[in-house]
This record gives sequence, C-alpha cells and structure tokens, in this order.
Amino acid sequence: MNKDETILIVGLGLMGGSYARGLTKAGFNVIALDKNKESIDYALANGIIKEGTSESTEEFLSKADYVIITLYPTEIVKWIENNQDKLKGNAIITDICGVKACIVDKAQSILRKDLELISTHPMAGRELSGVKNSTESIFEGANYLIVKTDLNTERGVSFAEEIAKTLKFKTISTVSVSEHDEMIAYLSQLTHCIAISLMNGNDNDELCRFTGDSFRDLTRIANINENLWPELFIDNKEKLIESIDVFVKELNELKDDIRSDDYDALKKKMISSTERRKKFNKIKDAD
Repeated sequence: MNKDETILIVGLGLMGGSYARGLTKAGFNVIALDKNKESIDYALANGIIKEGTSESTEEFLSKADYVIITLYPTEIVKWIENNQDKLKGNAIITDICGVKACIVDKAQSILRKDLELISTHPMAGRELSGVKNSTESIFEGANYLIVKTDLNTERGVSFAEEIAKTLKFKTISTVSVSEHDEMIAYLSQLTHCIAISLMNGNDNDELCRFTGDSFRDLTRIANINENLWPELFIDNKEKLIESIDVFVKELNELKDDIRSDDYDALKKKMISSTERRKKFNKIKDAD
C-alpha cells in the first residue's frame, strides 16, 4: 500500500470506526460507507474519514483500492455479491468477521477473477458499540489472525500484514478457515457463553452489592451485542457445541471431585490450571 491509494471501510461501527481512526492517523486516505448517515456525519466531523456516504454508488465504490468489510456475518457475502461489479479492478477485499467457514469459501467462489478476498480477524474489541466509541488503541498489543486459503496471493497476504502492523497489533498468525473457527469457538465464543450463563444463572438483585473482582472479571464480556453474537454462535454452532461439551465435561468432573471430598484431585486440577495460565502470563509480560 501507499498513501496515495484509497481504503474503503464498509460498516462504520465500533470496529470499522477504530480501523478508520488508526489508518487515517497513519496517513492513509480513508473513506467509508455506512447505511447510518449519522455515523458518516460523525466520522467526517471528527476527521476519522476523508469522505463518506450511505449510498453504494459506483462512483464512490470505484475509488477504493482496498476494501475492509466490518459488517455482521450474514451481510458480508450479500454485500460482495451486490457490489463487486462497482469496485475497481485488482482491488483487495478483507473482512474482519469472527466466523469464517460460512463466509470465506462462498465469497471467494462468487468473486470477480480480478478481485481478491483475504480474510482476517482482529482479536480485539470493547463492550461498547458505534463509531462514537471507536478507538485505535484497542488494537495495540492484540493478536491478529490472517485466514489464508489456496486462492490468496502474496499481495493479498502482504496487504493484511501491513494493516496489522499499521494498527500496531503485536502477534500476526496465519491459520486455515477450519483452524480459525475451532480456536475461536473455545477462546472467544465459549467464554462469552460462560459469561452470559453466569449473569443469567442467578437473578438476585443483591448480588451486585457483594461481588468482588473475580465475578466482575469473569462477566466483563457479558455486556454483549445481542444482535451480532447470536449470528456468531449459530454460524459456528458445530465447533462451539463441541467446545461447550468439553467445558461441561470438565466442570462436571470438578463437581464430582467436590462432592466426593477429593482434595487431591481438586489440588491436581488447580496446579494444572495455574501452570497453563502461566503461559499466558509469560506472553503478556513479554509485551
């Protein structure tokens, strides 16, 4: 990429706005498309983008050398299908969606031959939504996944890597579609399921008066986008259900150890969890 080229952000919410802020700050020419005119007006007024519109016109879309789609899962393939004919030749497209199997193969199969989709997943976010809550700081030190297929070129991968470096992600990893969805089911979607269950498992209004940091930390992500996350869960349901089963099995074993007063078994599990957690601590400390 060079600073004379144009990057189009499709969807100017929290993530799209954060991408736009970071890329604009780095000196790139950033334009945006969002059906909500208020989001466009806010981004223009605050210097987050140089141009913006709520209309998918050929005149506007043909300006883009690169396209970053930050829409919900069910909207991504539809947007590509409906708008790819308006894009400039040899444009590179990326999505940042949290599920891949339901998107990547279908999108690449319908894509114009002179366009390329390189799928990515920034492992970052906030418990807030909208461009007004966007900030490029959420990417600093975070992990970034490039979901590569046999149809991707060195140019496409290099574009994804440059975006990650520009936005100051710390670790860039390349994975397959299947690897991505399996890891995300356990590391992200399962943890959100646990947080939701913890909050809904007890409706005693007095709990908030007595809670400590442990409950607060475990349920931070229960403050969740109720429109996006059902799509993510359902689109990856096979791998997510497998992860839930693994967790339930482990929790049941822990319950059985408690029921049988098996001090040694409980201690062994705690030593194991502590040792595994140290690996995460080492990575964080290295930052």
